[in-house]
Amino acid sequence: MPDIREENKDIFYYVLESMQGVVVTDLDGKIIFLNDRYAEILQVDRHEVIGKDAMDVIPGTRMHIVARTEREEIGSIFKLKNGESVLVNRIPVKKNGEIIGVAAFSSLSKLDELSTFATVQKIEHLSKELNQYKNELNKLRGAKYSLDQIIGNSPNLIKMKDLIRKVAQTKSTVLITGETGTGKELVAHAIHQLSTRSHNPFGRVNCAAIPNDLLESELFGYEEGAFTGAKKGGKVGKFELANCGSLLLDEINQMPLHLQSKLLRIIQEKELERVGGNKPIDIDVRLIFTSNQNLLDMVHQDLFREDLYYRINVMSIDIPPLRARLDDIPFLVEHFICKINKELGLNITGIEDKVIKLFQDYHWPGNIREMENTLERAANLALQGKLKLELFEHFLLRREKEISRKGNEICLETVRFKAEKETIISVLAQTNKNISMAAKLLKINRSVLYEKIKKYNISTT
Repeated sequence: MPDIREENKDIFYYVLESMQGVVVTDLDGKIIFLNDRYAEILQVDRHEVIGKDAMDVIPGTRMHIVARTEREEIGSIFKLKNGESVLVNRIPVKKNGEIIGVAAFSSLSKLDELSTFATVQKIEHLSKELNQYKNELNKLRGAKYSLDQIIGNSPNLIKMKDLIRKVAQTKSTVLITGETGTGKELVAHAIHQLSTRSHNPFGRVNCAAIPNDLLESELFGYEEGAFTGAKKGGKVGKFELANCGSLLLDEINQMPLHLQSKLLRIIQEKELERVGGNKPIDIDVRLIFTSNQNLLDMVHQDLFREDLYYRINVMSIDIPPLRARLDDIPFLVEHFICKINKELGLNITGIEDKVIKLFQDYHWPGNIREMENTLERAANLALQGKLKLELFEHFLLRREKEISRKGNEICLETVRFKAEKETIISVLAQTNKNISMAAKLLKINRSVLYEKIKKYNISTT
């Protein structure tokens, strides 16, 4: 908020009073400000209407519609109940990107002015419709989410956002890692939207959701007659559809090994061949990958190609789990309540502080997705008003089970760690601390053994 000197604050009040008609409502459509000139036009007492529903004071008003759609309405012609016509601009009022109310500014106009303006208004309306269709087309072809939708201001999240901005300016491949429900796809969308490719296609393929025998043709396309049931004329794959844009390969850890080798060649050669084809097709696609598993561990277990791992891990972004950014929970709760109200048509006004404290004490194994679902369940039970603790009975039971399970896991983990450390020490002693021989006896990769030696602080000298 700008720094305003105390002696100048009155100026802003008198600016609003000097305008021909000003009304401000909250998100529920209740009037919170009405200037004198508009009160005279409406023939009401400005003090008496404060807190009343705008629809009762200004029949036919669209303030509640603007609050719901969050879209401004500029230059609308509005007829008052006394028959006079006014031009109205209705504008959503936002704070930190979230709508908090609606302001309307109106002015009386002569009939001929309105007639001329009506023609202009029609042109503007058609222009708005065209822009709306363009936006819808961009949504179908491009990213749905932006950096602004990554909510929070904890230090590790701010650091991640700065990295996203930098990564977006390059063409290098990106690997996004993080637990399930942390928002990996959202980060991928933000990278594309901030990049120079934002006006070009953004493709998405979930490697875990498509059967292995169909994944190859889905990604690379196929020629006519490539296999039984192939479409006449063949099919364009996701790589070609995303040409000059970005392609997200979600859950790359689920891609079978035989396709990993083909993907590696595409990254290196910048060309592909369709299934059943023999003609190379040049492509220019910025590749973004996500994984909810440690790919390096998978490399050591021979479940993921080492050469592909290093090709896709040029730039990496690791999303912190929700338990590592508990200070962001109040902001996330506020964001999701607004989202739930908008999508479900509810009127949730807030949440009890004791629920926030419980949220901040919970481990959140399902991360942000789990928290959003928890809030939506409670909102469906409440429908309106504040979300109280008794609405979260399902969450409280889950929280108790998680605490109990976590306690058991800690005990088991301690036993496992102790046994593993003692085994490594014993084998190193048998092999006179020969790492290669010890790794062979333990049937693990040398690099894995080095990691465990470092983890358990075992001496090798």
